[in-house]
This record gives sequence, structure tokens and C-alpha cells, in this order.
Amino acid sequence: MAKLIPAAERIIRARKLIQQARELPVPDTGLGKHDFSYIANVKDLLRQAKDMVKFIPQTAGVSAEMKEDVKRIYEEIEQAGTEILS
Repeated sequence: MAKLIPAAERIIRARKLIQQARELPVPDTGLGKHDFSYIANVKDLLRQAKDMVKFIPQTAGVSAEMKEDVKRIYEEIEQAGTEILS
């Protein structure tokens, strides 16, 4: 059975995944930022971050502050995606 991760830890892990996507090195050869494997890796990290927090707002007993953190993480994911891949 999978180990349950507390909501606060999920938010921390999601932010780490976003940071990993930002720090992913752009390939020197080939297409650079337009390299398909680079784009796939960035999108995968951002997807993992989104999956990490997507059920927190539906969880019973979660504070309004925690729900706001989730909204900010969604905004960070969108912003990181446009900054990294444009």
C-alpha cells in the first residue's frame, strides 16, 4: 500500500519539481529549447508537480490557506511552463 504524504509535504515537493524543471539544462546541440526530449522532460516535471497537489482542495479538513497555496502552485506551474519553453 502506498504511503500517504501530508498536504504540506506535497506542496513542498511540488515546488521542488517546479524548480527542477527550471534548472533542467537546455541541450547545447541540435534544436536547443525546441528539442523534443527537453520539452518532454520539462512538461513531465510540471505534470508531476500538478499531480502532487491536485487532490488537496477536495480533501476534507484542509484549511483555506492550504487551498490558496495550491492555487499559487498552479499559477507557478503555468508561469514556469511559459517561461521555460518560450
